[in-house]
Amino acid sequence: MGGRYTPPDCRPRWKVAIIIPFRHRENHLKYWLHYLHPILRRQKIDYGIYIINQLGEDTFNRAKLLNVGYTEALKDAEYDCFIFSDVDLIPMDDRNLYHCYDQPRHFAIAMDKFGFRLPYAGYFGGVSGLSKKQFLKINGFPNEYWGWGGEDDDIYNRITLNGMKVSRPDVRIGRYRMIKHERDKHNEPNPQRFNKIQNTKNTMRKDGISSLTYRLVEVKKYPLYTNISVEIGKPPPRPFKG
Repeated sequence: MGGRYTPPDCRPRWKVAIIIPFRHRENHLKYWLHYLHPILRRQKIDYGIYIINQLGEDTFNRAKLLNVGYTEALKDAEYDCFIFSDVDLIPMDDRNLYHCYDQPRHFAIAMDKFGFRLPYAGYFGGVSGLSKKQFLKINGFPNEYWGWGGEDDDIYNRITLNGMKVSRPDVRIGRYRMIKHERDKHNEPNPQRFNKIQNTKNTMRKDGISSLTYRLVEVKKYPLYTNISVEIGKPPPRPFKG
C-alpha cells in the first residue's frame, strides 16, 4: 500500500524515495509500476513510490515538482536517498541499482531514443539520484524553469559548482526504453532556458528547496504508489517589450 516495500531478508544501506513528476500520464504510470516494482524488489531496495501530480492546466514545472516530492516524502518516512524519475523511462538491466552513491548519480545514460548513447557530456535528464546530503548541498532543484527543458542542465551545473561529480553506470547497464508519447500540452519548450542555465551560479543559493512554495491539496495512498496532488502556481508574466 502506498508503494512502500522493505526486503524481508536483509537490511539495505539506503532508504529510497522514488519521486515522479506527473500530469495526465495515467497510461504510462501503469506501465512504469508494472515493470519497476519487480525490478526494485529483485534489487532488494527499501523504497517508496511518490507520484507528484501538478493540478490545473498551467505550465508544467518538473523541477519544482521534484522539490515538492523531496519535501513530502520526508513527511512520510526517514528517507536518506532520493531518485527522481520520469514516468516514461524503464530500465533494461537489473544491475542498474536504484540507490544512492558517493556522488550524485545519473542512471538513464543510454536511452533508446538517443540510440543508447549519452546525448551530450553534461546530460543529467530522465532518471537521477541524490542522497539527502547531496540534495541539500545544491539547495535542491530550481523552481523557476516553467515548460520543457533546461532544469536538468541547471541541476548538473549545481552539482559541479558545489565540487561534486556526476557518477554513471557502465553504458551497457544504464540502458532505458522510453514509452512512446506525444508532447504534453502546457509543457512547451521554455524559451528562457538557455539564459537561465548560464546564471546557475547566481541563482542556486536563492532559488531552490530553501525558497519552495506550493499548496498541498491531497495525499492518497493507493496500492503500488502514493499520490500527492499539489498546486504550484504559474510562471511570472513576461516583461512587456514595447
